[in-house]
Amino acid sequence: MRRTLFITLPEDSGKPSKLAPRVFKLRIKKAGEINPEVLRRFLDGKRAMNNECLTAIMVLDVLIRYQPSLIYSTVGRSFFTRENYMSLGGGAEVWQGYYQSARPTKGRMMINLDVSATAYYEPIPLYQMVAKILGRRSVDDFRGGLSDRDRLRVEKAIKGLKIKVNHRGESSRQWKIMKLTPTSADRTVFDLGETGEKSDVASYFLKTYNKWLAYPFLPCVAVRKGTFLPMEVCEVVPGQRHIKKLNERQTAEMIKFTCQRPHERLQRIMNGVKTLEYDRNEYLKAFGMRIGRDNEVVNARVLPVPKVIYHKRSREAIVTPSFGVWNLRNKMVAEGATLKSWGVVCFAQPRDVPIGDIQRFVTEMCVTFQDTGMNVQQRQPPIMHADPNGNIEATLRELYLRTGNAVNYKPQILMCILPNTGVSLYGEVKRVADCIVGVNTQCIQAKHVRDVKKQYCANVCLKVNLKLGGTNSYIEDNDMPFLADGKSILFGADVTHPAPGDTTKPSIAAVCASMDTRASRYAAEIRVQPSRLEIIEGLAEMCKELLKKYYASTKIKPSRILFYRDGVSEGQFAEVMRSEVAAVRAACATLDKDYKPAITFVVIQKRHHARFFPLDRRDADKTGNCLPGTVIESGITHPTEFDFYLQSHAGLQGTSRPAHYQVLVDENKFTPDQLQDLTYKLCYLYGRATRAVSICPPAYYSHLVAFRARFHSKGESWSESDLTSEKSAGGAEQIQLDTIQSYGKVHSEVSKYMYFM
Repeated sequence: MRRTLFITLPEDSGKPSKLAPRVFKLRIKKAGEINPEVLRRFLDGKRAMNNECLTAIMVLDVLIRYQPSLIYSTVGRSFFTRENYMSLGGGAEVWQGYYQSARPTKGRMMINLDVSATAYYEPIPLYQMVAKILGRRSVDDFRGGLSDRDRLRVEKAIKGLKIKVNHRGESSRQWKIMKLTPTSADRTVFDLGETGEKSDVASYFLKTYNKWLAYPFLPCVAVRKGTFLPMEVCEVVPGQRHIKKLNERQTAEMIKFTCQRPHERLQRIMNGVKTLEYDRNEYLKAFGMRIGRDNEVVNARVLPVPKVIYHKRSREAIVTPSFGVWNLRNKMVAEGATLKSWGVVCFAQPRDVPIGDIQRFVTEMCVTFQDTGMNVQQRQPPIMHADPNGNIEATLRELYLRTGNAVNYKPQILMCILPNTGVSLYGEVKRVADCIVGVNTQCIQAKHVRDVKKQYCANVCLKVNLKLGGTNSYIEDNDMPFLADGKSILFGADVTHPAPGDTTKPSIAAVCASMDTRASRYAAEIRVQPSRLEIIEGLAEMCKELLKKYYASTKIKPSRILFYRDGVSEGQFAEVMRSEVAAVRAACATLDKDYKPAITFVVIQKRHHARFFPLDRRDADKTGNCLPGTVIESGITHPTEFDFYLQSHAGLQGTSRPAHYQVLVDENKFTPDQLQDLTYKLCYLYGRATRAVSICPPAYYSHLVAFRARFHSKGESWSESDLTSEKSAGGAEQIQLDTIQSYGKVHSEVSKYMYFM
């Protein structure tokens, strides 16, 4: 079946045009048929997922999304309305919306509905937007003109923004901002026509539109070559999504807006059901679809809490966490490292952090190290101040030499006191230390040195002990039978991508693997790969190196592999199974052609919209969330595959998000109980905290490693104009190649231990 339509669209200027209306030829042809019976058999577990099922589910998604998309601003599977919004500052605001998608479950299709939020540009006059971006109270603050720095800052923020004009009546014409003029409206000159006559923008508007510009000192907006608009006649078109990165203050406001206690979130979801009006949706009725209005009630269970073990000399060597949390009081780390050689550098001004404050902090750290079971042999490390804007490499090399010469022993760790929370200095310290000098570092904020607290020192101690090769805690072998015989290794993998819209920076793949039989210590491998590539290109080589490190550490060749892969969407499952599972097998074969350990490959998903709310307040924690260890394995899980939801952590604020675990390959033949129990217990072994975490440590550590690797390139300090200037495709590829090559390799002295903590 084919059909051809001719559609005429008028010009969008809002005024009669001498040009003929544009005519578009639209051809429609039948693409296929949907067989509901195929989907029904899949939901009943009588057949596997195939393209017919995927197409049927996609059609259902389109149906439930169509009517809201006609009314609201739509982003993917979410739609948003300005009815409930809050200003974020800087010309941005956050809108609340609703996410909905059709989900297959055992025996039926369901709708996953959740609240959502995203940032939009405020629909205000453009000159007001400029004042907000620059943090001024009004545009009158710019009567002396915009500095070049401020102008470039504004241009970066509004480039690509759609605007409409208010000086031509009811014109519906929209423009897209290309750039700002370097001159103000009363000094921006352009040609009036072929006569060669020129005029500035302010004079032109007075003569043509009888409009005196109130803000002629502001630059003009260039919307195309030779076309300039004064800012005061421009208004931001409503409903434009803010896709640029939010600053720290905007992010904090966004979190405040989206942080809702469980009962509040549930109420908003129920309001969304009313807003959607499924029973009045004519498009659904036309296809014979009916959608219920009640939330699904599912069965859940709470897994038993494991006992966390510390050193036997501790006054409290065995602890049973309460609601997923415990503390270090009366406890010594399971295996304390020896600290023989360390130094301290303070990048804050001596008047802000005097030497006396640093010495008191060092003394308190030494006491804490000793109390928690570490052996501190150097109690008076070298201390020096340094310029935060100076040569960081030279500074760390100087401290390295001072530290080593002080005790005639190679430095183990350098403690760096930073004046603020900015990432620039922190990133340079980590790049130089990890990749060039080859020494572990522990960064401390200056405020914690001035006001030293025991709890903070204890937290630092946990990190330092791991960076020096120690073990903080473990769980008894009897509680973790998969690890008990020492023949199992755990892997975790993640890929991080550059900011949205940036195709010049590469993606970073990180893989971690346990290095002891209790899964308490880990090593990591990093590879830099083309931007946006989710599949890990160098996985075989990375796994091979980690298996060799495991054997060197334990003298055991593992016969079982449990691999946790983070960050993969459902649409990539087939490709992951095809390439990444094969890469793990290939890594084993390169070590020994007869080496074929059993592999279980599990994908962890956190970016989903399933939320759980306890029916009874007695089954909730103090924040109203489900208890740590809550498992949901029926009712809303996949019709045929091995998956479950696990909420392993205690909620701090808002509504907790459970992790979704999907098993792609299981050669170890786990029962659901076995894998759920092991995964949950691993969440109590996150080395730098005394609380259960939301995803198991192998995957969590791989995320930390990939995040750290972002600092290992000097390319990160490039200016934004270098990255966003127009270049040919070949030029963009060359930039990405150059950037990949600019990433430093982690020094062998650092990679021995958990440097990324």
